[in-house]
Amino acid sequence: MSYYQHESAIVDDGAQIGVGSRVWHFVHVCGQAKIGKGVSLGQNVFVGNKVIIGNDCKIQNNVSVYDNVTLEDGVFCGPSMVFTNVYNPRSLIERKDQYRDTLVKKGATLGANCTIVCGVTIGEYAFVGAGAVINKDVPAYALMVGVPARQIGWMSEFGEQLDLPMIGDGEVACVHSKQRYILEAGKLRKQES
Repeated sequence: MSYYQHESAIVDDGAQIGVGSRVWHFVHVCGQAKIGKGVSLGQNVFVGNKVIIGNDCKIQNNVSVYDNVTLEDGVFCGPSMVFTNVYNPRSLIERKDQYRDTLVKKGATLGANCTIVCGVTIGEYAFVGAGAVINKDVPAYALMVGVPARQIGWMSEFGEQLDLPMIGDGEVACVHSKQRYILEAGKLRKQES
């Protein structure tokens, strides 16, 4: 194997797991899952069949990544955070044909115990605070908190809050990385060097 698998983990035949990934205690990876290189699947993680996990993602303990969830490279899923894939589940009504796609873009952070309601896209390097409930699309670099979540600011790729207004225009550098960010018409982008 080109990845580490703890003896208590179950990886079903057919699952694709990239070089250097780590599959820890009591993990279950279903047979059609596609997992990139350098991924860490913490204790008690479940990965469904119709799941794509990009390179260098970290999925912390007790997270279930259900069918129709796609994580791009470098996504962080905090301990016990929750994905869903059916918007209006009922135990007595079969709705597997109604799964909604969820996309988490490159570098996003999903804090501990947050919930991502299915059918949303979370933008690049967005930061979802612990315990937040996301029920709509999240812009790139947005800082989201609360139930339901609301945007309270902007985050750098380094993971630091930027001193910028919520709306309007502005420009600022991350205090740690010195990378500059430009806010125009309510959208934040990194200035190319």
